[in-house]
Amino acid sequence: MMKKFLIFVFILLILIMPVLSLAQTVLPPMKSYNQGVVPCDNVTVPCDFNAFLDLINNVIRFILFYMAIPIAAIMFAYAGFLLVTAGEEAAGARTKAKSIFSNALIGLVLAAACWLIVKAILFILGYQGAWIGF
Repeated sequence: MMKKFLIFVFILLILIMPVLSLAQTVLPPMKSYNQGVVPCDNVTVPCDFNAFLDLINNVIRFILFYMAIPIAAIMFAYAGFLLVTAGEEAAGARTKAKSIFSNALIGLVLAAACWLIVKAILFILGYQGAWIGF
């Protein structure tokens, strides 16, 4: 049991490392302002409400596009592999593969629905900043 867990953790780390090494590309573009600035790598960044919403936007985009979609794709591939290699024991493997397919799809739809709900609420409240659209 411990061997399977360590293999799973190792594979997960291999898949997550490229995302973590490219994490700095998710940052918003740096802008220079005259007041209310904080220096960062010889570039000044405003510390205001829009910067906070940009941070939230980047976190949501990272979770949705760089984590949820690749994990769902991996789960779809795993379920497909289980379905194709079912062989003689078709009933148990097909049931497991179908449950993995449905759970991955439900998770992906739930993540997209949460993003749309937040977007719709901000649109209804009248916020017209860069956070609403892509």
